This record gives sequence, C-alpha cells and structure tokens, in this order.
Amino acid sequence: MSRVYNFGPGPATVPESVLNIARENLPEWHSSGMSVLEMSHRREDFAGIAEQTRATLRELLGVPSSYRILFLPCGATGQFAAVPLNLKRDKARFAYLSTGLWSEKAIAEARLYGEVQIVASSKEQGYTTIPSRSDWNIDPDVAYLHYTANETIGGVEFQSVPEVENLTLVADMSSNILSRPVDVSRFGVIYAGAQKNLGPAGITIVIVREDLIGAAHPWVLPVFRVFYRQTKQ
Repeated sequence: MSRVYNFGPGPATVPESVLNIARENLPEWHSSGMSVLEMSHRREDFAGIAEQTRATLRELLGVPSSYRILFLPCGATGQFAAVPLNLKRDKARFAYLSTGLWSEKAIAEARLYGEVQIVASSKEQGYTTIPSRSDWNIDPDVAYLHYTANETIGGVEFQSVPEVENLTLVADMSSNILSRPVDVSRFGVIYAGAQKNLGPAGITIVIVREDLIGAAHPWVLPVFRVFYRQTKQ
C-alpha cells in the first residue's frame, strides 16, 4: 500500500507504527482470549488500557495531579453544553471569545443555559484575525472565559495562552492539542476531540481541575437519566 499524507478536516493521519501495533493486538489482547473490541469496559484488561492511556497523556502534557483526565463520548461538540452546565455555579454569565465557526457554535449552545458575554469578536473582519487583548471587555464576575485555540475553518490560531487573571479559562483544543507544550495549570478545563492529533474519531479528552468538579447544574442528572433510558429502549 502506498501511504498518503492526509490533511483532511476529519480524522488525520495515524503513524504507521501505531497502526501496526493496533493490527497486531486487534485479534487478541494480551492472551485475554478476545479482541479489545469485544471486551467489557468493566474488565480489568480494559481498565488497564484506559489507565495507561491516561498516564501517558498526563506525562506528555505535564498535567498536574490536581487535574482529572476524562475520556468521554459525543465528540468535542458535546462539551459545548457540558462546560456551561458544569461550571455555571452561582454566576449569571459566561464569557466567550468569538473568533470563528467553532467558537460561534459553542456560544450558541451556551446561550441555552445562561447569558453569554462576547468578550471580543472578529466577525466583522470575516474571522481572519484575533482581537487585540487590549480590546477585550471582560466582566470579572463571569463563570469562565472560553476560547477556541485553533479555528480550523478560518485558519486562525492563538499563538499563546490568553492572559486572564483570576478567571477560570476554558479552551477547545481539538485541532492543536499535543502540537506544542502547554501550561495546563493556567486552565480550568481543556477539551479536545481525539481525531485531529490523538487517534480515530469517537472519543473526547477532557482535562479538568478537580475543584471545578461536583457543582453541576441540577438539570445534568435528569438529562442523563432520560438519555440513559432512551439508549436502553
């Protein structure tokens, strides 16, 4: 087979060495008698895979011990709702930077759960730039500030982490996570779809500071129960 370089907007190229390891282990995982595709998520074997993956990611990104690493379904767009529903607490508003299509989608979803403050927008410039930090208008009492680290449609990427003193910073890093070192301790939440830089589509990585866990909106559990009942029907 002649390998090609895939720069498409969906699943990106996986190193051939990784594909070969996956192929070798696909029929049977470590003398378990079954493929990992057939394995219960409750099995010790599968738990080991998840823990090793989590430990490797923690090492690569230098994730502090005060942060949890979660592997979640629904793609990164599922976090457009999860972020406001889990981080709102007693705050009235959420702050967002509007720099392209993906941040606009995140803003539209957040508006379903509370008031959104647009800190700055490059819409009038056709989303071809990032507004100067001196032009941002941030309410210090917002629940968090969200930005999209790399807007793949317009080709606009933040070259550094925004300076936001005393605010919980949330970043969608779906298309540039692991492309460069990042100081995780500056964020409250980092989330990313795996399909760009980490692996095939179907899983989302969420890195969340522990003190932000446990104060979800009351809607969250009932919504989950409805979803669970529907999947069981």
